[in-house]
Amino acid sequence: MKVLSITTATDHLSVALTDGEQIIAEKNELGMHNHAERLDPLIDELLKQNQLTLQEIDRFAVAQGPGSYTGLRISITTAKMFASILNKPLVGVSTLKALAQGVTSNRKILISELDARNLNFFAGVYLKEDGQLKQLLADGHYNLSKLLDKVAQLELDYPIVFVGSDIANYKSEIEAFFSPSQYRQAAAEENILHATNIGKLAVDEIAQDPDLFLPRYLRRTQAEMDWHRKTGKDFASDSEYVEEV
Repeated sequence: MKVLSITTATDHLSVALTDGEQIIAEKNELGMHNHAERLDPLIDELLKQNQLTLQEIDRFAVAQGPGSYTGLRISITTAKMFASILNKPLVGVSTLKALAQGVTSNRKILISELDARNLNFFAGVYLKEDGQLKQLLADGHYNLSKLLDKVAQLELDYPIVFVGSDIANYKSEIEAFFSPSQYRQAAAEENILHATNIGKLAVDEIAQDPDLFLPRYLRRTQAEMDWHRKTGKDFASDSEYVEEV
C-alpha cells in the first residue's frame, strides 16, 4: 500500500512516500514558515523522483493535530483535496503519536509534547514496548504541572523520554515530580516530526470522509475564547478538547 504522507503541523515541513513499513523516500525542510508555497512543489519533486503519480497513491495521510492552526489547515486542505478528487482514502494521524513513533528507544514512557506557551503543552503520553505504542494519557492541552502529576500517578517503573519541544527550560517544574535520573529529552533527530512516521501509523488507521475531515486543535480558538469572555456563556461539551489549564 503506497501512502503519501504530509505534515505542516509545526515549523518543519515533511512529505514522504511509504509502502507498509518500507520507506520509499522522504523530503524535509526545517524551520520553514512558507509551507503554503513549498508544500505542493515538494510533493511534486518527491513523486517525480520516484516515478510515481498521485493516481498511483493508494492512501493519503496527514498530521491531524495538534499543531499550528495555520499549519494544520495548509496540509489538511491539501490532503483533503487529493483524496476527494482522486477518490482515495484519507487518514488523519495524531501529531503527538507520530512524534512518539519516531523515538527508537524501547520500554520507555514517552511524553510527546509541543510547547503551547505559558507553562501549557499539547501533550499525549505513550508507553513504547516491543516496538508498539500504547496510549496512557489522551492527547490534550495541559498545564505542565497537571500533566506531570498525571504521569507520576501512573506509577510505572519506566524511564521517561520527552519528545517534541525542548524541555530544558522547565527543569525545575519537571524535577518537582521526577529526579534527573528518571527522565531525558529525546535525541535531536527524534524531536522532528517526520512524515514517514505518519505513513507507518496510517496503515492501521481508519479512513475518514474527506468532506467531514477536520483538524484536531485540542485547544479552543481565540475567537471562541473571546466569545466566552464577552457572553459569559459556558462552552458546549466537545470531545475534541481535552483541556487542563
